Amino acid sequence: MKKNRIFNMALLVALMAVALVSCQKKAETTTTTNTVTKEEVKEVVAKDVSYEDGTYFAMEDNFDSNGWKFVVTLVVENGKIAKADWNGVNVSAGPSKKDVDKAGHYNMKKFGGAQSDWYEQAEKVEEYLIKTQDPSVISFKDDAGHTDDIAGVSVHVVEFFELAQEALDNGPVGRGMYEDGAYYFSDSEFPENGWKDYVSLTVINGNIVGANWSAINKVGEDKKLYDAAGKYNMVKFAGAQAEWSEQAAKAEQYLMDSQDPSMIAYKDDAGHTDDIAGVSIHVNTFFNLADAALKAGPIASGPYVDGGYYASAAEFDNGWKEYVSLFVKNGNIVNVYWSAVNEDGEDKKDYDMAGNYNMVEFGGAQADWYKQAAIAEQHLIDTQDVTAITYKDDSGHTDDIAGVSVHVNGLYELAAQALANGVVTVE
Repeated sequence: MKKNRIFNMALLVALMAVALVSCQKKAETTTTTNTVTKEEVKEVVAKDVSYEDGTYFAMEDNFDSNGWKFVVTLVVENGKIAKADWNGVNVSAGPSKKDVDKAGHYNMKKFGGAQSDWYEQAEKVEEYLIKTQDPSVISFKDDAGHTDDIAGVSVHVVEFFELAQEALDNGPVGRGMYEDGAYYFSDSEFPENGWKDYVSLTVINGNIVGANWSAINKVGEDKKLYDAAGKYNMVKFAGAQAEWSEQAAKAEQYLMDSQDPSMIAYKDDAGHTDDIAGVSIHVNTFFNLADAALKAGPIASGPYVDGGYYASAAEFDNGWKEYVSLFVKNGNIVNVYWSAVNEDGEDKKDYDMAGNYNMVEFGGAQADWYKQAAIAEQHLIDTQDVTAITYKDDSGHTDDIAGVSVHVNGLYELAAQALANGVVTVE
């Protein structure tokens, strides 16, 4: 009996010891859970993550309703995400979303009441990924992809983390051959069809990720928008297999796939090709302009809103009513057309070039009107400022532009009015 009592007491002590140890472990576990913050837990999870060194990239397939699609670039060094870039490409190409925002053209804070602009919030999101090292370490509070995990961020972030994961899953892709930025080039003159072609490109991570081939007419209308409004109608009036803008989009995609404007073969001197399925229009203009744009290099963003602008004088003066159209790309004035129309609807520049105005022959001018107009237009493109002109008399003559003796006040006053009128819409 005594042995049994001793055994039972020993067993009881052992059980109590086990219970005590168990309680201590439970208490330790509970204490740890209560004291370690969410950020610390994420850092612990991220410690075991290691990636192959290199540059990773992913881009959304489609543009959203606002005309943007997101891209993510990651750089991994020594197995860790060292750099992260969340950016966007516009359907019209040109500056990236960050560049547009930094130039003051996105303005979420000013016009949307946001706590900070998009690029500033994007930087916080990038820093969060670098800290956690894992795109899955994020929680969303709604279907739109907003989160409470990142202080100071109110924009939806789900796209960034999904693209970051996609980029890592795909593996390193390296960097392309071009300098990042916005590129632009256009024809120098309006051809007989009235449309001056231009190409705008977006390069991110050295690759062409955005391409826009379009054209402008003399009143500042954009060919793609004109076509989308049903005013070009290649299918209806020319029996084409698809509308011009649809075929242009296929040519753009071909360039983004090949990454080289020279990687195209033409079947005739007009610039048609069999290399792009579904495209019957001549495409040499597009690839030539794209090549010229890339060789010219990136263009810094300017202060204006992209689009076409137009203004016309209210009345005829000496039989002519002046008008001015501007085209802005990447925030810069890239095209100026200054002319006039008479009561018969004839364009003054065309009228002059046909030998019907003859300021040199009949007025002793140093150059014909259309030539002086071209010099004045280029001066405005060079200065980028409709107020950067001084006049030497009330007639609007100036000494600011070499080779120009005609009055230029009409150009500058109408250019200012055009900008004030806002971007031309095609209806």
